[in-house]
Amino acid sequence: MIGLSRRSMLRSSLAIAAGAALARPYIANAAATTATVWWTQGFAHEEDIAFKKIVDDYEKASGNTIDYTIVPYAPLRQKIISAVTSGVVPDIYPSTPNELVGLQAWADKLVDVSDVVEPQRELYTDTALSSVNCYNGVEKRRSIYGVPLAQAVFANHVWRPLVEKAGYQMSDLPKTWDAYYDFFKDVQKKLRNQGMRHIYGLGFQLTTQGNDPNALFAYFVIAYGGQDLVTKDGRMHADDPKVREAVLKTLVYPTTAYKEGFVPSGAINWNDADDNNAFHSKQIVMDLDGTISTEVAMFADKQDYDDIVTMGLPLSNDGKPVPSQALFGCALIPKGAKNIAAAKDFLKYLSQPKVNGEYLKVGLGRNTPPMPSIVKADPWWSADPHRKAYIEQAVMGPTLPQYWVYNPAWAEVQNQHVWGAAWADVIQHGLSPEAAADKAFKWTEAIFAKYPIAQS
Repeated sequence: MIGLSRRSMLRSSLAIAAGAALARPYIANAAATTATVWWTQGFAHEEDIAFKKIVDDYEKASGNTIDYTIVPYAPLRQKIISAVTSGVVPDIYPSTPNELVGLQAWADKLVDVSDVVEPQRELYTDTALSSVNCYNGVEKRRSIYGVPLAQAVFANHVWRPLVEKAGYQMSDLPKTWDAYYDFFKDVQKKLRNQGMRHIYGLGFQLTTQGNDPNALFAYFVIAYGGQDLVTKDGRMHADDPKVREAVLKTLVYPTTAYKEGFVPSGAINWNDADDNNAFHSKQIVMDLDGTISTEVAMFADKQDYDDIVTMGLPLSNDGKPVPSQALFGCALIPKGAKNIAAAKDFLKYLSQPKVNGEYLKVGLGRNTPPMPSIVKADPWWSADPHRKAYIEQAVMGPTLPQYWVYNPAWAEVQNQHVWGAAWADVIQHGLSPEAAADKAFKWTEAIFAKYPIAQS
């Protein structure tokens, strides 16, 4: 699961990272004031401890006070919606869910934070900057509405012992997209021939629940050459033959794997945690899923932790690198905030490389920094094979913004699970991929019609 804010059962071994001293860079003192902050509860308790330490250090350095509340992910979403609806908002809250920055920027609900990001602009990746450069539907322009703090992409997670039990080595894995995932079909066949009747090769999330199926759809579309499904001008290109071919292939490959029995039958009803559970119980050999939360959840079990291999994306079928569509956790200042100056000052502190890097290390690197300099300057990020593989993909490799960055209509497409429903139409309702694509494109076009982007 792509967990910029989701939790797991991990509750051990993070204390070492939590004990690392969080840096206290110089902060220019402003008139002492208080900023109210709502924050997402951490993946592990140590992350909450680390956030409290950051607040304490900031208060000592700045003279300001941070009145913070730490709330679990789902309740925080509701709390934010209620606050925006009532107009009684805090000074800072996270973009929970991630597409909130795009949706609230569109509705002119956010304060422009360009002055917070600008001093460190050259440190961020282009994708990080693009991901908070959202379109304001009232002012008819783009600007920076979020401060990037963490990044996540989908990676491949593989049980090495199961591959070896099937008679293969990890070096046998093909390098290109379809061949890579076809390999795990053969692994399943060989393991079943050895009596492992309940093992599946692939952990595809072909469901209409949560965020994982939306990401899985986009990753396959991009791998098949449909990167321009939605372009920077905010337009969707259903009429582009290359895009349409990529979408059709995306409706064919995963659904065929499911119907042929290489994906667990329950995957059509999975929530975002169920593929992780299936992987941890070794029901599936591999999982294409977000962050290295999959590995970090096994950190206390060294044998299992070491038996998992974290891998970046295979090449496209024609041998080209496939960019990862990245999610960014960011902090927002809502319009109506009473202490904007103090809120911006705190976010300037929190986004400084040393502070940001140490905070993410507490989570054992399950999310990566939005600044490459952080991982280049600190050997910790490459000392562990899972982190090393992950940062090579997420930070050093090619990345793209989410489609909702270009047009918030895509957030609604995701929330209505338009393309997950297309998979269901093929699997459960007997529609051809072509018919399912036509239906989904019409649905998507109707949503995009509600979000016109002015063209320069």
